[in-house]
Amino acid sequence: MELPLVVGVDGSDSSLDAVDWAVDEAARHGLPLRLVYASLWERYEGGRPSFSAARPAEEVMAEHITASCAERARLRNPAVAVSAEVLPEDAVSALLREGHEAAALVTGSRGRGQLAGMLLGSVGLTVAARAVCPVIVVRGGEHNQQGAFGRVVVGVGDIAESMGAVRFACREAKARGCAMDAVRAWRCPAHEHVDHPLIADDASQVHEERASTLLADALREPVRDHPGVVVRQRPVEGPAHRVLVDASADADLVVVGALRRPGHFGLQLGRIAHALLHHSQCPVAVIPQRT
Repeated sequence: MELPLVVGVDGSDSSLDAVDWAVDEAARHGLPLRLVYASLWERYEGGRPSFSAARPAEEVMAEHITASCAERARLRNPAVAVSAEVLPEDAVSALLREGHEAAALVTGSRGRGQLAGMLLGSVGLTVAARAVCPVIVVRGGEHNQQGAFGRVVVGVGDIAESMGAVRFACREAKARGCAMDAVRAWRCPAHEHVDHPLIADDASQVHEERASTLLADALREPVRDHPGVVVRQRPVEGPAHRVLVDASADADLVVVGALRRPGHFGLQLGRIAHALLHHSQCPVAVIPQRT
């Protein structure tokens, strides 16, 4: 049985965007969809007397939200199998646990209680930094979320950190029938910027060629396993986080890896993924890679 695509819902506009995106994603990959509303309403509301027929307002709202989201998903694509559940626990813990039996986790970029000025809600950030499965944070413009550009971008850094991301991006491009742009940022160190312009040009060429070689090495195996995917190699000069944020402007999805080190229990995300989760102009997929 296929593992489901799990979506965290809370009734916010952002989580509704996540539901819509996840329905389309589930249809592309032939996956069931599982909607999860997690809240500690039992703890906040306190126990109610056994003789009381009244139900806590938060419980009623949670069931209403999950039912509404499930109906929204079924109307968007009746062919996708949809289930929904309300879990009486905090959202981060619930989603991280769900991730052990999920093809991927999907969240919106901001939750119901987030301040309007916040770039990313704490749930999405923490889940992306700790989950054992891929996490997609749905953000960006309407055209990006709807897949109007026909382009998946994957950031390629160290091969050990990027291999899972490249494989994920290949599968996405194949499922979408679109091209995959593999981007590796390169920079010419300041001490190599000498006075003579020809020598400076030679140094830049060396770094660009090195980036191209590393791209080819990282792509060789995943591309061989996914024939038919159009792959474009793009070595780009500049800081990696800025290069990928710029590339997200006309992309349907940007994919990056996140190294997970055994024994480290804090957030394991990295500067590039962190920047994309806050500033990307399209949905972001963070793919965990264990050392």
